[in-house]
Amino acid sequence: MDKKKLFWIFSLSSVVYFTQGIEQLPAQGLFYHLKENLLFSPEKIMFISSITTLAWLVKPAIGYVIDNFFNKKVWIFISLALDIATVLFLGIVSLPIAILVGMLVFNSANSAFRDVSVDGIMCVEGKKYEATGKIQSIQWISISVALMLTGIGGGYIAEKWSYKAAFLALIPVYIMVGVIAKFYKEKNSNRVKRSSTLVMDLKKIFADKKIIIVGLFIFLYKYSPSFGTPLFFIQRDMFKWGKIWIGALTTIGTIFGIAGALFYYRMSRKINIKKWLFFSVFLGAVTTLSYLYYTPVTAVVYDILYNLMGMFIFLMVMDFMARSTVQGLEATSFALLCSISNLALVASNLSGAFLLPVIGLKWLIVLSAFTSFLCLPLINKLK
Repeated sequence: MDKKKLFWIFSLSSVVYFTQGIEQLPAQGLFYHLKENLLFSPEKIMFISSITTLAWLVKPAIGYVIDNFFNKKVWIFISLALDIATVLFLGIVSLPIAILVGMLVFNSANSAFRDVSVDGIMCVEGKKYEATGKIQSIQWISISVALMLTGIGGGYIAEKWSYKAAFLALIPVYIMVGVIAKFYKEKNSNRVKRSSTLVMDLKKIFADKKIIIVGLFIFLYKYSPSFGTPLFFIQRDMFKWGKIWIGALTTIGTIFGIAGALFYYRMSRKINIKKWLFFSVFLGAVTTLSYLYYTPVTAVVYDILYNLMGMFIFLMVMDFMARSTVQGLEATSFALLCSISNLALVASNLSGAFLLPVIGLKWLIVLSAFTSFLCLPLINKLK
């Protein structure tokens, strides 16, 4: 019975995370549209990228809605239906930039609802069977496979057509996921109606001092001024790389990311997470500084090597977050920690966009490396 239950947890998680990855198919086309058609600067593109992730900053509210209305399977179907309507509109109609960004935010919100649903299941059942690391490894292998497809596919579509074609290509994927989800048999919820509200749940979570320390650590661990978008400009304008090659390189890096996820799948129960987090801080600083030497050769080496190490470290952090959730409020507390992580990434993009024209790329990389150490004082307080 336990094996059957875990099978469905793995299956549902894989399907939802695969969808989340394949939704990046229009990303390259959108980037080239903003850069080459609208002539937006790197900092402006970074700012827009931050806006489109706004829904992921309110995941605790999404978790509260999912826990108290309908059930998780229903929310997956709702999000899929809204996604089909959204990408159909985006694929047919040419939109002003403000409306385009608004539609991207809406599409991102649908993805967030699916993500919170399966993550709640992962935390509750994963802690029960001591399988949080394994479930998350399977989730991120699935999303990596999808990203592998979007690497070459997104580059090819961007080269031959436009981002609109990529949005339309998502429709069959959403339909396929809906068909698969239909066969997942979710037991009727025996949810006890509570007088609790989101505010009351958050008060209970924040009353746990451990979760406050973990949340602050996650923010400082994840935060560093971003410089990823300027590197894409270098690849296009200085290296003269084609769109298909950039997509192929993304795919190659993703393959090594899958290898990192498989390695964590095998090691998740054996490693001392606290000790590995400490060493990963220094590793992150060194890898960041390496971008001061960025050539066509090192760009390929970095993409391959850092995807391998990065996926292992990423899953370790996610596993740590899942293990740190509050008993009885796993979905909401994990969503809160994910929101803090997403907030750090948004802050990274915004601060990178602000600092790039002020201090230049070289000093932005140096500053990003040194901010890696901000979380060190909190490591000893983690349990």
